Amino acid sequence: MTNPLLAPWTTPFELPPFDRIQDTDFPEALDAAMEAARAAVAAIADNPAAPDFENTIAALERSDKLLGRIGAALFYRVGTDSTEALRAVQRDYAPKFAAFRTEITMNRALFQRIDALFAQREDLAPAERRVLDLYHRDFVRSGAKLEGEGRARYGAVMARLAELGTAFVQNLQADERSWTLALQPEDLEGLPDFVVSAAAAAAEERGETGHVITLSRSLIVPFLQFSPRRDLRQVAFEAWAARGAKGGETDNAAIVAETLALRKERAALLGYPNFSAYKLAPEMAKTPEAVRALLMQVWAPAKARAEEEAAALTALMAEDGINDSLMPWDWRFYAARLQKRDYAIDEAELKPYLQLDNMIAAAFDVANRLFKLEFAEIDAPKPHPDARIWEVRRDGRHLGLFIGDFFNRIGKNSGAWCSGFRRQSDFDGEVRPIVINVCNFAKPSAGAPALLTFDDARTLFHEFGHALHGLLSDQPYPRISGTAVARDFVELPSQLYEHWLSVPELLRAHARHAETDAPIPQDLVARLRAAETFDQGFATVEYTASALVDLALHSGPTPADPMARQAEVLAELGMPQAIAMRHATPHFAHIFAGDGYSSGYYSYMWSEVMDADAFAAFEETGDPFDRDLAIRLEKHVYAAGGRDEADALYTAFRGAMPAATAMLRKRGLAA
Repeated sequence: MTNPLLAPWTTPFELPPFDRIQDTDFPEALDAAMEAARAAVAAIADNPAAPDFENTIAALERSDKLLGRIGAALFYRVGTDSTEALRAVQRDYAPKFAAFRTEITMNRALFQRIDALFAQREDLAPAERRVLDLYHRDFVRSGAKLEGEGRARYGAVMARLAELGTAFVQNLQADERSWTLALQPEDLEGLPDFVVSAAAAAAEERGETGHVITLSRSLIVPFLQFSPRRDLRQVAFEAWAARGAKGGETDNAAIVAETLALRKERAALLGYPNFSAYKLAPEMAKTPEAVRALLMQVWAPAKARAEEEAAALTALMAEDGINDSLMPWDWRFYAARLQKRDYAIDEAELKPYLQLDNMIAAAFDVANRLFKLEFAEIDAPKPHPDARIWEVRRDGRHLGLFIGDFFNRIGKNSGAWCSGFRRQSDFDGEVRPIVINVCNFAKPSAGAPALLTFDDARTLFHEFGHALHGLLSDQPYPRISGTAVARDFVELPSQLYEHWLSVPELLRAHARHAETDAPIPQDLVARLRAAETFDQGFATVEYTASALVDLALHSGPTPADPMARQAEVLAELGMPQAIAMRHATPHFAHIFAGDGYSSGYYSYMWSEVMDADAFAAFEETGDPFDRDLAIRLEKHVYAAGGRDEADALYTAFRGAMPAATAMLRKRGLAA
C-alpha cells in the first residue's frame, strides 16, 4: 500500500489524511522527505548559475515543503495522542532533524550563495530583502561561519540538545499519565457539579469507576479551588508540583543540567558570553539586562500586593480554625472564597454561562466584528474524533481552515498551544493556512454540556488570537508569514485578543445559561469587571518568578545543580512561601522541551506591555470594535507577519512604543 503521508493529499483543502495515517507510516515518510529536501538543497548549493533571489532564497523556501507537512502531522500526533510507537519515532528522529538542520546551515557552498546575495541586497524588493536578511541571520546564528573543531562540535551539541528536549517532554508526559487521585464518595463533598462530572469522565476515560483527579490543569485547578479537604488538596498540589522531579527514570534534573551546559557552550561557540545574550539578540528586548529591568519593575509591586492578599487569605483560614501558615495548596481555595465574599463571584455560578460552544461563537463573533471573517463548520478528515474544523472566509474568499482540538485526554500534553499544518504564502501561487488550536478543557460526561471556567475561556481567546495571526497573514514568503516573528512579539496578537472576552456586550450576547439559555445577568458582568484585578498579586508573582528563574539559569554561570540555583533565585527575590512558581524547572516545558521559549518566558509580559496599550487604543475611541482601528491592527499586526522588525510594526499601528504603565494599571499594580 502507498504510504498516505507520501501520496498526494486529495483531501478537502489538502488536509493531512488523518483517517489513513498510522503511527508506522512516519519513519518511511520522514526518511523520504528528508532525502528529497537534502537533494533540493544540494541542487541549490551546486547550481552553476550566479546566485539570485529566485534560484537561492525562493528555492530554499520550496526545498522542505514535503518534510514540513509530514513533520507537522507527526508533531501534532506526538503532542496530542502520544503512543509508545510515536514516542519511539520522536526519540529516533529528534537528533536526525537537528543533524539535518545543521547540515543545511553549515553547507559552505549554500552559505556562500546567501552571503553573496546579502552583500547586494539593496537591489531587492523590500519583502525579498527582508527574507534574505532573515535567512542570512539564521545561518550565521546557526554556525555557518564556524570552522574546524568548532564547526563539528556545534553539530554534536545541537543533536544532543534535540535528544534532551525530547527526553524532557516524554518524562513529563509519563509523570502526567501515571498519576491519579481516586476520590471516595465522601471526598466529593463541597465540589461543584462540574468538577464531579469532570472527575467521573476522567475515571471513565481510564477505564475506572467512580471519580479521579488527574494532573490536567483543567481538572486539578478547580479541585484546588473547591475541595474543602485540605489533606487532599495537599496531595494533589504536591503531585502537580513534582512532575519531572519524582526521582527514577522520569526525573528531569540531569537533563536540565546538561541542557544548560550545552546551551552555554553553543552560545560560546558563536561568540556570546551566555545563552541569554545569544537568544535575545534578535528579539525586541535585545539583552538580558533589558528583560530583567522589566521583570523587576513588576516584581516589587506584585510581591507587595501578594503579601496583602496572603494576609486576607490567612484570616479566612483562621476563621476555619486553621492556625497554620498559608500554603500553596490553600491559596486557590481561600482566594475563591474571598472572591465570592468581596465580589459575589462564585465559579459555580459563573460556569454555566460559559459553554464551550458559545465561547467559540464569541471568539468568532469578535473576528467578524473586527476583521469581517466568517466561519462555517465543515465535514473533513479530523486529526481526532473530538476535533472540529471550520472554513474561514471573507467576502466570499477562502482564507484558510481553523481546527479546534479542545478536550483533555490520555496521551495529550498538558497546556494549550497553537500550531499549523500549512503556512500562508503566495510566491508560488496562493497558499492559505491550516491552523489548529489545542486545549485541555475538561471533557464532560456523555450528554452534559462542556462548561469552561473564566480562565478556560480566556485561554480559548488567547489561542484563537494566535490562530488569527496565521489566518490573516498576507505575506509572500513562508519565512515572514503568520507567527514567524520575534518571540517577544508573537504573544501580542494572542494576549490582545483576550481583552475582547470581557467586553460587556459580547458576554451578554454569548454567555448564556446552559440549562435556561438566559443571558448572563448584567450585575454578574459588572462584578466580573470589578474583579478583573482580583488575585493579581498571586498571578503576577507566580509568573514573574518563573521568568526570572529562566533568565538566571541562562544568563549567569552554568549551575551544576539547577534546582539549587532555582532556590537561590527565589530566596533572593523573597518569594512568598504560599506561592509556587507557575512552572518549576523540572516541568518547565516552555524552556526545556525545546528552544522555543528558552530565556524567553519573559516574552508574555513584554507582549503584555504592548497588548494593554493596544487595547487602550480601542478604549480611547469608545468602541471596542472600532472599524478604522481594526483595519490598522490587521494591516500592521495580524497580517504583517515578520515583514519588518517588531517595534516598527507596533509603532506603525500605535504611533509609538508603549511604557509599562498600561500593563501595570491593567493588573492593578500601578501606584
